[in-house]
Amino acid sequence: MRIVVDAMGSDQHPGPDVAGAVQAAREFGEEIILVGDEKRIKTELAQHDTAGLALAVVHAAEVITMTDKPSVASRTKKNSSMHVGLNLVKDGAADAFVSAGNTGGILAVAMLHTLRRIRGIKRPALGVIFPIGSKPMLTDHGANADCRPEFLYQFALMGHVYVERVRGIDRPRIGLISNGEEEGKGNQLIRETIPLLAASGLNYVGNIEPKEFVQGQVDVGVTDGFTGNIILKTAEAVASYMSKTISTEIRAGVLTSVGGLLARPAFDRVRKQLDPDEVGGAPLLGVNGVVIVGHGRSNAYAIKQAVGQARKAVAQQVVDAIKEQMEKQHE
Repeated sequence: MRIVVDAMGSDQHPGPDVAGAVQAAREFGEEIILVGDEKRIKTELAQHDTAGLALAVVHAAEVITMTDKPSVASRTKKNSSMHVGLNLVKDGAADAFVSAGNTGGILAVAMLHTLRRIRGIKRPALGVIFPIGSKPMLTDHGANADCRPEFLYQFALMGHVYVERVRGIDRPRIGLISNGEEEGKGNQLIRETIPLLAASGLNYVGNIEPKEFVQGQVDVGVTDGFTGNIILKTAEAVASYMSKTISTEIRAGVLTSVGGLLARPAFDRVRKQLDPDEVGGAPLLGVNGVVIVGHGRSNAYAIKQAVGQARKAVAQQVVDAIKEQMEKQHE
């Protein structure tokens, strides 16, 4: 398996991106292709023990930065690491693409200039695995701010395929995120999506509130990208706030400090469960290739985990499975 890592993706590129690629090559034994500024990549690689590892470097002269406007940069920076890396996947020279770069840029380059959409897919969606409890998937969480009912229906279908294939859950439970469980609740988008999901043949369990999603009562939570992104960022902020507050309160007194030391292993386990770095990135579902999008703040471990997620998606033939589902729906 050959997996491309965008070495110019993360906020601190290329350090974390290269280090994560080295970790991935060592742990998974796959070939990792680093795409970006060749000189800078090789300088970073020189700081690691790469003996026996399958690592390659492909030069890309340009970078789509976090401040670039995706629609413009995707057209004007045709030699960017995103274009070069995604074209490797398109041409069959690689099996997957991993980047912690500009999410809009990745979406634009993949959908409009390289991989394109799977036939029948109206809008690709980002499906993030929440690092809580049963690890449900939320889709979409940022690719599509404005949606139509048929978009949400396809998000549910793609989430179903991904969770069934990658996580091994037979007939995953699908829930439509709303402000109440009753079918009369929700805005017009929610109310018009309900009959589509009810007739879909998927394991649709009805409307759910965010608390049911967090509690693991579904395996896939479906929403528009605007709402999904707010849910994700709110969850990350609350988790960070709670962690800092607990740490501060534990250190506030002698007894609580002693208790905190005794409970530290438990706190560490909880922190690891909630750490988004454990997931690594979100699959961009609906494009004609495996693409995993990481957070700009990704460290080396997160990049490695994102490569691991890409590896599973390739092994389980997620893209082909989505194509099969779309053909069935068309029939």
